[in-house]
Amino acid sequence: IKKLRDITGAGMMDVKKALEEANGDFEIAKDLLRKRGQAIAAKRSDREASEGCVLAKVKNGFGAIVGVKCETDFVAKNEDFVGMVKLILDAALDNKVRSGEELKNLKIGNFTVSEIITERSGVTGEKMELADYACLEAPVVDAYNHLGNKLSSLVAANEGADHETVHGISMQVAAMSPIALDADHVAEEVKKHELEVAIEKTKQDEINKAVENAIRKAGINPAHVDSDDHIESNQAKGWITAEQAQQAREIKATVAKEAEANLANQAKKIEMIAQGRLAKFLKENTLVEQAYIMSESKELVKDVLKAKGVQITDFRRITLSAE
Repeated sequence: IKKLRDITGAGMMDVKKALEEANGDFEIAKDLLRKRGQAIAAKRSDREASEGCVLAKVKNGFGAIVGVKCETDFVAKNEDFVGMVKLILDAALDNKVRSGEELKNLKIGNFTVSEIITERSGVTGEKMELADYACLEAPVVDAYNHLGNKLSSLVAANEGADHETVHGISMQVAAMSPIALDADHVAEEVKKHELEVAIEKTKQDEINKAVENAIRKAGINPAHVDSDDHIESNQAKGWITAEQAQQAREIKATVAKEAEANLANQAKKIEMIAQGRLAKFLKENTLVEQAYIMSESKELVKDVLKAKGVQITDFRRITLSAE
């Protein structure tokens, strides 16, 4: 019983029951426990696995991040669960696994990674799944694991790159979540989408500005009538009269319509403002243009890299935390 419990991690009563059903055959009992783990996992498939463990590591220039989800923080912090993630990560490094699908089918001993996760799910009674996997291979690869095992990053750099600097960039990636190395590496569809968002926001800002100016000219504080809820509550407080409330509503309807019709005459201005917003988005969300978190003088990452002679070629980031 003790040996079977040690191998499977199952509870005392589950082990005894399995051995009884297997007429004392150790291997059959072990298989029964495994199958029951799969059955439990299937029953839990509709549950949300929002906790888990993410770990990154590098071996001989090959770095990997493995994230496995579970249902509760209690299980996520359990030594056996964390140990399972470490086991999977080490196997991924040893075999230079290139994808999550390859990792799921990778055998560790007699079982695949998917089977190992399913078995652990049966032991804990919680839904578990391989949440994400990423890898990088380069002359220099650095891994960073944030405290709490919910966030990890990998950074690849040129041969001979200063390891301290590369590690700092790994922390930058983890903290600032850049979407790409630089603007040239941002997908065109992302740029197109962000520009469309910027154009629509700029148009709405122009409409809101026209409405606000008209309300102010009418002698009404725009902050008191910026929503229907505010109009009603501020009228009840005596901050605006019923006449002012009605006037504000009429101004918002008519001026907004007029301003929207006039947008076509402001196309060039709107495009310029939107392009500026896109440029700001790219600066804030691309690695080399971000302010370096390890610099008190807020140097840009690209300037730090240039000074150190480091060239970052790629990065990966995985987190289980909501952002």
